[in-house]
Amino acid sequence: MKSLICYCFGYTATDIEQDITRNGQSTIMEKILSEKKSGGCQCATKNPKGR
Repeated sequence: MKSLICYCFGYTATDIEQDITRNGQSTIMEKILSEKKSGGCQCATKNPKGR
């Protein structure tokens, strides 16, 4: 089972590791923050902890 890091967008630890390998750093946090600013975050409903 994949361990989700971000429930809203389905990012796993493996996704972050691969992103770092491809880009020298992770760009995923930037993508998440951009989506949150545009109202794309659904943490309250998708994350079992509600955050």
